[in-house]
Amino acid sequence: MDPGHGLIETDAVVIGAGPVGLFQVFELGLLEIKAHVIDSLGVAGGQCVELYAGKPIYDIPGVPMCTAQQLIDNLQKQIQPFGATFHLGQQVNALARQDDGRFAIETSLGTRFLARNVFIAGGSGSFQARRLRIDGLDAFEQTQVFYRIDEPARFSGKHVVVAGGTDLALDAAVALAQAGPHRAARVTLVHRRDVFQADPALIAQVQELRDAAAIDFVAGQLTGIESGPDGLNAVQVSAGDGSTRSLPLDALLVMLGFNPKLGPIADWGLNLERKQILVDTERFETSTPSIFAVGDVNTYPGKKKLILCGFHEATLAAFGAAARLRPDHPAQLLYTTTSSKLHQLLGVTTPDAN
Repeated sequence: MDPGHGLIETDAVVIGAGPVGLFQVFELGLLEIKAHVIDSLGVAGGQCVELYAGKPIYDIPGVPMCTAQQLIDNLQKQIQPFGATFHLGQQVNALARQDDGRFAIETSLGTRFLARNVFIAGGSGSFQARRLRIDGLDAFEQTQVFYRIDEPARFSGKHVVVAGGTDLALDAAVALAQAGPHRAARVTLVHRRDVFQADPALIAQVQELRDAAAIDFVAGQLTGIESGPDGLNAVQVSAGDGSTRSLPLDALLVMLGFNPKLGPIADWGLNLERKQILVDTERFETSTPSIFAVGDVNTYPGKKKLILCGFHEATLAAFGAAARLRPDHPAQLLYTTTSSKLHQLLGVTTPDAN
C-alpha cells in the first residue's frame, strides 16, 4: 500500500467493536493512548448485538445480570471520555508494515491509517449470514428477502415468513408476532421439523404464541419461489412426505445462523493455530511485534472463550502497547479509585480525602 495523502495517523487501531474491543479502548485510554475502531458491522457490539442482543449475561464481575445490549451500551458509555473514533460498516482488507515500523491499513471503504499498534479484537471473525440457496432469491434481497432485522418498521403490517429453527429465528418470530408498533400482520415460522435447537424458555414462548394463533408453523424446507411483476409472491415449502405447498408472503426473513470467517486476517502473516491467532500471555502480542490479539480471535495454552477473560487480555495488551510506544518511560500501574490523574482522564471529580 502507498502510505500517501489522506492517511489517519494514530497510535492505535482496534479492529472489532465487540465487548473486548470496546474495553480495549478503555484500557488504552487510561494509558493516554487514543484509538480508532474499525468494525464490519454498522453498529458497535459485535457478536453480542448480532447474535443475542436481548439475552441475559450473568458472568460479568460485579453485574449480577445484564443483557448483551446493555453490556455494550455501558461499555460505550465507559469509553466516552477517551474520544475514540469509530469507522463502522467497513472491513480491514489490507495491513502491511512500513519501513518506519508503523502499519498501513486500508478498509473496504478506502479509509486508510498509519498505526503504531494494532489490536485485533475480531471475536471469531466477521459473522456472515448463512445464505438460502434458491434460484432467483437473491434478486429480492433487501427489498423482500432479509437476513437480519435491521429496520423492524419494514415488517409492520406484513405477512412475514421466518425460516430457521435456532434462537435467532425464534427470537425474530416472537419479536414480529408480539404486540407493538412494528407488529407483523401474520408470522409464519418454517423449519424442517417441529423440533427446535433453541433456549427452552424461548421455545415455550413461541408455543404460547402458536396456541394464541399469533404464529403459524409449517414443517418443511424452502425449495423454491413464486414471483411476478409485483415482486416475490410466495415460497414453496417441501415436506418430508414429498409434498410441496405454496406459502404466500410479503417478506422472507432467513435466520439460518451465521458463519464466522477470519477473512483477510488470515493473510497478514501472523502465526495461526486452527484459524486462531497465537499470542503470548505477557502482552497478548502476536508473532508480529506491535500487533496484539484479544478475545475469541486468539489462542494460547489454557485459553477460555469468555468475555471476562477478554477484558483481562485487553488490559495486558494495552500495557504492552504502552511499552512499545514509550520504551524509556514504563507505564505506572495506577488505580481508578485513588489516582487523580486517572480521574482527570475520566472526567470525574477526585473524591475528597476527608
